[in-house]
Amino acid sequence: MRYEELKIEGRNAVIEAFRSGKPIDKVFVLDGCQDGPVRTIVREAKKYDTILNFVTKERLDQMSETGKHQGVIAMAAAYEYASVEDILEAAKSKGEAPFIFLLDNIEDPHNLGAIIRTANLAGAHGVIIPKRRAAGLTATVARTSAGALNYTPVAKVTNMAATIEELKKEGLWFVCADMGGETMYRLNLKGPIGLVIGNEGEGVSRLVREKCDMIASIPMKGDIDSLNASVAAGVLAYEIVRQRME
Repeated sequence: MRYEELKIEGRNAVIEAFRSGKPIDKVFVLDGCQDGPVRTIVREAKKYDTILNFVTKERLDQMSETGKHQGVIAMAAAYEYASVEDILEAAKSKGEAPFIFLLDNIEDPHNLGAIIRTANLAGAHGVIIPKRRAAGLTATVARTSAGALNYTPVAKVTNMAATIEELKKEGLWFVCADMGGETMYRLNLKGPIGLVIGNEGEGVSRLVREKCDMIASIPMKGDIDSLNASVAAGVLAYEIVRQRME
């Protein structure tokens, strides 16, 4: 199901969005505001583990499109999020070993959209992103994915390292992209696999990297030191595709 209304302004509108089950990525609340409706919104946000930002009136005025924010603006997702179980189910329904992309704090919505598009074309069963410090499913992501969001489930998790541990129990192996790793052509990337792609600037975080079974590097011959995150995801994904086809 698709949602067009991405910015929700005003107390009643935001409360209604939560109660109707619309997926909300972030809520911006006027700092210091303590009245009943605002307290209700804060409670709902905590219940759904939505990111809460307490901000100044100037910031809300800047963000507002209606001029009637009443101290509250919510950002809804452009698409509904799936669960990790939905992604595993997608693999099972196709009779295939799970192939999942895990994105460790991708911040650029264009990169996120491009990676979801690649995941779809490479036959991955889904994409997992973190709740915090990362792009969510905005309209820009939807556009850049070129329709892939209609077919490729995206799940949002609180703790990426813990999610990897849970998926290991389902038999998945994990490979992350990192400069210091083994050349990807020398690795066995067959079977149930999770491909971990790191943040545009800092790469894969230490906690997540330690959970990975393999570290793959992409051979590079040029004069600059790294590929764009979405290009790296594509290169590694297609080495996985090649090995799965053998």
